[in-house]
Amino acid sequence: MCQLLGMNCNTPTDIVFSFEGFRRRAGLTDSHCDGFGIAFFEGKGVRIFRDNHPASHSPIADCVKQYNIKSLNVIAHIRKATQGKVTIENTHPFIREIWGENWVFAHNGNLKDLPDMSDSFCQPIGNTDSETAFCYMAEYLKNRFKRKPSEIEIFNAIQEVTKELAQHGTFNFILSNGEWMIAHCSTHLHYVMRKAPFGKAHRIDDDGVIDFSHYAKDGDKVNIITTFPLTKDEPWIKMEHGGFVFFKDGDKIAEVLGTPKEIADDGTLGDCGIPTIQAA
Repeated sequence: MCQLLGMNCNTPTDIVFSFEGFRRRAGLTDSHCDGFGIAFFEGKGVRIFRDNHPASHSPIADCVKQYNIKSLNVIAHIRKATQGKVTIENTHPFIREIWGENWVFAHNGNLKDLPDMSDSFCQPIGNTDSETAFCYMAEYLKNRFKRKPSEIEIFNAIQEVTKELAQHGTFNFILSNGEWMIAHCSTHLHYVMRKAPFGKAHRIDDDGVIDFSHYAKDGDKVNIITTFPLTKDEPWIKMEHGGFVFFKDGDKIAEVLGTPKEIADDGTLGDCGIPTIQAA
């Protein structure tokens, strides 16, 4: 399957250190070679780069490194195709308009027998299960709320539609509207919250090392979400099956705790954990 990478922070930050390790998993340290994409929110706009070639060797990925774009919210994806041909239109992340905003979505997993979207206003351009699921989510939200609701209402609605879609298979995803970022774990998803005092980090996929204290200020807060940890010496938090996390401005403002997959599968515990709300 694919792998995901997201960043949410309270001050514009570049994702080069994390992305350089992440892109190596597309052909060097792992086999996610069926294209990649990365989206940077800039105000209400989105700067998005995609390629249907492996990120580890892509000149477009090299451009992302050289560009050094700073953003509050970034979503990246390296693809190992399960459904849909290896083409640009099937490359994540996907983007749609919801309530006059750009929403960006990337998925890791495999969903089967999804609802038919042919009569819907929001339709997939490619032929992946991922884009179809995103269109279903967008249609669900627009039909439920004619105008943009509160953030907690959005978070609750995302949980509800996710539970419906997750019945069709594996559904790890990262979603953002440029103001916040929501991640859902079905099988594998981890996050780390970086804040002062900042120190060194060593990448797992190569020998890359960075001392964040040379780049970050005391008040900076940066959250990195990814399928598997990117560094070997940071306190990565493993999300469990059915878990959700809601980040805004570098803070974790809400979380739904999941259950270990092996427990959830035997039917003794439900798919959804206990919601814990934190102050923004």
